[in-house]
Amino acid sequence: MRAQTPGRSPLSRRGMVTAGAAVLVSAGLLAGPLPGAIAGEDSGGESAPLAVPETDPFAPDLGPNVHVYGPSTPASQIQGELDAIYEEQHTNQFGTERHAVLFEPGAYPLDIKVGFYTQIAGLGLLPGDVTVDGHVRVEADWLEQGDDPDNLGNATQNFWRGAENLTVSVPEGEIERWAVSQAAPYRRMHLEGIGVQLWNGYDGWASGGLYADTKIDGFVESGSQQQWLTRNTELDGGWSGSVWNMVFVGSTGTPAPNFPNPSHTVVDESPVIREKPFLHIGEGGEYQVFVPDVRRDAVGTSWSSGQAAGESISLSEFYVVHPGSPTATVNEALAEGKHLLFTPGVHHLDRAIEVDNPDTVVLGLGLATLVPDTGEEAIRVADVDGVKLAGILVDAGAESSPTLIEVGPEGSSADHAENPTSLHDVFFRVGGSHLGRADNSLTVNSDDVIGDHLWVWRADHGEDGTWGWDVNTAANGVIVNGDDVTMYGLFVEHYQEYQTIWNGERGRTYFYQNEMPYDPPTQEAWGSSGDGSLGWASYKVDDSVTEHEAWGVGAYSFFNVNPDIHASRGFEVPDAPGVRFHNLVTVSLGGVGTIDRVINDVGDAVNLESQQSYVTSYP
Repeated sequence: MRAQTPGRSPLSRRGMVTAGAAVLVSAGLLAGPLPGAIAGEDSGGESAPLAVPETDPFAPDLGPNVHVYGPSTPASQIQGELDAIYEEQHTNQFGTERHAVLFEPGAYPLDIKVGFYTQIAGLGLLPGDVTVDGHVRVEADWLEQGDDPDNLGNATQNFWRGAENLTVSVPEGEIERWAVSQAAPYRRMHLEGIGVQLWNGYDGWASGGLYADTKIDGFVESGSQQQWLTRNTELDGGWSGSVWNMVFVGSTGTPAPNFPNPSHTVVDESPVIREKPFLHIGEGGEYQVFVPDVRRDAVGTSWSSGQAAGESISLSEFYVVHPGSPTATVNEALAEGKHLLFTPGVHHLDRAIEVDNPDTVVLGLGLATLVPDTGEEAIRVADVDGVKLAGILVDAGAESSPTLIEVGPEGSSADHAENPTSLHDVFFRVGGSHLGRADNSLTVNSDDVIGDHLWVWRADHGEDGTWGWDVNTAANGVIVNGDDVTMYGLFVEHYQEYQTIWNGERGRTYFYQNEMPYDPPTQEAWGSSGDGSLGWASYKVDDSVTEHEAWGVGAYSFFNVNPDIHASRGFEVPDAPGVRFHNLVTVSLGGVGTIDRVINDVGDAVNLESQQSYVTSYP
């Protein structure tokens, strides 16, 4: 069991960049890493001082892949440009292109289809400041379903996209569609109209998603969605449908609690939550980032009764990071007390990003992607108050990292209950787009951390040579060592040992979705967690833990390389009065492979004969 992150070597800092080179990189005039003659030491052997470019908050350089529209722009021009982005991104699952489409306050008659690595967002302080009269939608219309090449209703790979902070007013009589799976948040939205479908509407497959801080006037039809988290959302038109695991936390208008048929888990309040920071335009046209305050025992959206409590930070206090910006400059900006805004693109890192100051905001636009190329972490966060990481995809590099994001160093013990660190729409990938390896993806050592929608994924498909049992190796997805950590919407898939290890006390998880690794070649190769067990449980709470609680959790098997593989159990936890699980499910997808028990020695096996097993409470 990998219960702790391996020790890391001291950070090795290369030479520093000159002021002129830093400005050129920030302006996008130099591509890729700086040559040694620029980034190296000066003639006297001393490191040249770093110069962090200043950001003009009224006219920031957000790079070529941030598209900002105002209401005076002709709608035909906007529609044509958005159609061109969608054409590029429609099936571009593992490409390097990234886009953020931002709308200034106003109304826009548009039909926006959202493809891969595309973020659609309003620049108002409230969702009602920007209205799209039409659609902001995702269709299941490109991926073959089953063996029929003409049936393209499959939404199970509609990943890595999102919509946030605007109102969509759907034309009368028309239905909206948001047919997505993992890493496709619908956040801080107001959907006006008769209703929305979360699948293709007739026979399509779909595999999970998120509503957060959202208001939906019409009905929600979940259809074939296997699982879904609805957090702090107002469902004014009701909800119909369930498959295996539909979880509602801090929301209104929800269906009645019922499990397993229909599989509706309802928790009245979100005990502690901070909403995701977002970019907006303030008075006089100044770009700012709004950072919401923490809410406790929260019900409903943060904004439907008016602007939420929080603060706006001028973009002048941010370093705007472009692909090719040296990581040394990023770290110098952080050391100076600046925040970070990552522009859309793939950002290669030659060392870890060091977040040492409290209340630092690290915000990505357009699924900004960080790749640690030298075997270090992508981000290391000190054991400080109130750091916010949001809107980024961390893609493991070919040289294996001990972990991809570390929140707090090993042994962290500070109390952050009043001002927790939070992670929002933070996604992890090991393999798929390129060869990637990591011991594990996320390590949380600090106490009181909030996770708000995480997809932690070891690739089960992708470009040739980027995935396979001995290729994109990764033992664990998430390791939690800190106390009082709360996770909302934790998706962890395909890691090679325990998917999630929880060592901290008083942890809470609201919605968990996991698929075990598809690709163990033999039972022996998959190993064992010990005690005669077969394979590895999905979710492991350490034997020393005395308090832990989880609601609406699922573990699935699909051992398609060797259908004879068994996992002894989906969840493995200590028998302690304070360790409680509510509404658990295990599934053998298509009957391919076996999970023998749901939790510890409780629950029926799932296999070809019986493909779902439910436990309503443990113990």
